[in-house]
Amino acid sequence: MGRLARTVAVVTASRGTSLRVVDSHTAGEPTRVVVHGGPDLGRVPLTAQRERLRADHDDLRRAVILEPRGSDALVGALLCQTPNEACATGVVFFNNVGYLGMCGHGAIGVAVTLAHLGCVGIGAMRLDTPVGTVAVDLTGSNEATVENVESYCWRRDVAVDVDGLGTVRGDVAWGGNWFYLVEQVPVPLDLEHEAALTDTARRIKAALANQGVRGADGAEVDHIELFGPPRADHADSRNFVLCPGDAYDRSPCGTGTSAKLACLAARGTLAPGEPWVQESVIGSHFTARYRLAGNGRVVPSITGQAYVCAEATLIRHATDPFRDGIG
Repeated sequence: MGRLARTVAVVTASRGTSLRVVDSHTAGEPTRVVVHGGPDLGRVPLTAQRERLRADHDDLRRAVILEPRGSDALVGALLCQTPNEACATGVVFFNNVGYLGMCGHGAIGVAVTLAHLGCVGIGAMRLDTPVGTVAVDLTGSNEATVENVESYCWRRDVAVDVDGLGTVRGDVAWGGNWFYLVEQVPVPLDLEHEAALTDTARRIKAALANQGVRGADGAEVDHIELFGPPRADHADSRNFVLCPGDAYDRSPCGTGTSAKLACLAARGTLAPGEPWVQESVIGSHFTARYRLAGNGRVVPSITGQAYVCAEATLIRHATDPFRDGIG
């Protein structure tokens, strides 16, 4: 059990009827951390814990994320035991349709939440995730830098024929989740065009699936990232990220920015250590850098701000027909 789990009881063996959660947002994107009342998934690797959660306790994901307690934009984070003694805690991230490998904005939100609860102090910590250990440097009560898992560009300039759009080109890259990154889209990247952007991204995702474009080992490319020119003078790019479940990321997306850095490195257009300021569709920002991993991959660092906005107990009455969410 990690340091956090030895300090506070973040996980109980009983599923119970209530869940204690702390809500935050990172650059506008919400994270709901389950700090008490979750299932005991065992002190096993996080990949196995995620699969146990998926197979045996998916009702928790649904109850936390779906209406009437949540929303499609919400990302959940279950704090859990970790066999890695160097980590403060293990964490499994999930959303409205399933489970994520990593979540950059969520990792920042978890770190700020742990500090808010008094479980960690300012400084360095590690989080154990299903795709590997990530380092987090909490530089203030509301700011953190996440050093993500190794990221890489899998395929460059992949062309797909998209219904209503014609031929679209983009890169396939891994940043803790799989992304298809498109530099030029016919829709302005602003909230006024959110519906059109969502439709565009959904069409692209369908084309990828229909034409057999996948990540390493046949993995589904389930995140679509569209780019355009920034609005802020200090930013390098603006993006719109459609996540699995068809909710757009309000933040610049930590794993998506990691994938972007990997593609920039592969093209030789961004040097190691050089800052890249990624702007989101709502105008929030992450500052990112990378170092070389020595194997053709990069290790991205993403800096952003998060703010705790609520503490709550989610009640699941036995007679409530929607105790496990709607949908």
